[in-house]
Amino acid sequence: ADCRYTCHQECRSLIQLDCRRPGQWQSQLSPESTLLPACSQNVTQTVEEEQPEPPTVQEIKQRIEKYNAKVTNCLLMKLNDDGTYTGFIKVHLKLRRPVTVPAGIRPQSIYDALKEVNLAEMTDKRTSFYLPLDAIKQLHISSTTTVSEVIQGLLKKFMVVDNPQKFALFKEMRKDGQVLFQKLPLTEYPLYLRLLAGPDTDVLSFVLKENETGEVEWDAFSIPELQNFLMILDKEEKDKIQQVHRKYERFKQRLQQTLKEARGKPG
Repeated sequence: ADCRYTCHQECRSLIQLDCRRPGQWQSQLSPESTLLPACSQNVTQTVEEEQPEPPTVQEIKQRIEKYNAKVTNCLLMKLNDDGTYTGFIKVHLKLRRPVTVPAGIRPQSIYDALKEVNLAEMTDKRTSFYLPLDAIKQLHISSTTTVSEVIQGLLKKFMVVDNPQKFALFKEMRKDGQVLFQKLPLTEYPLYLRLLAGPDTDVLSFVLKENETGEVEWDAFSIPELQNFLMILDKEEKDKIQQVHRKYERFKQRLQQTLKEARGKPG
């Protein structure tokens, strides 16, 4: 409020300022003075202090044993001899926009998956459709599998040919009755997050959503996708208009009923 310092909302807890009152600020500091070096130093030190040490193999083993003791669906984690481990994660698909897939291609078979056959490359024809909202896909991954690889793996399973940069993986958490979403970096390891949180999906779950990066890069979309967006916007507009009409129609009916009852009363 005094020095007009501006920072990101996420960085607020990391900033340490010794701001004076406006009069003292202007009299004791020259225009060339800046808080940037000191604040940058504080932020760097804080981040370095908060970085946890990588867990040892023994710690990982203990966490896996504790994790498997809570599992009720046989989806256990397994520790490998090299210190890595494998396990399962479930990803909820919450995509509100249509995705692009090859047209006229049969679903992927187990043979295709084992042979890593890319059916999307067999035709240049494309079509768009909506994936089932809130569908759940279970993945068997390694502790070295990154968020980027999870996204690419999901798109491959559904034969989606859209650019993976259009999508992002979020972790969903519930706290004090509220649902919180946090976008995961592409270099994050989802299985490690699953291990830390335990198998309870009410504590932590993964969600695939559109990558909202602010300004939409329309050049990245195909003509069928853009046409679908126009259809979606047109439908949403009509639905909104109907909602407003119904709202004021109910209000009009209640008002007419009130006037009718008032006319029947003396005075």
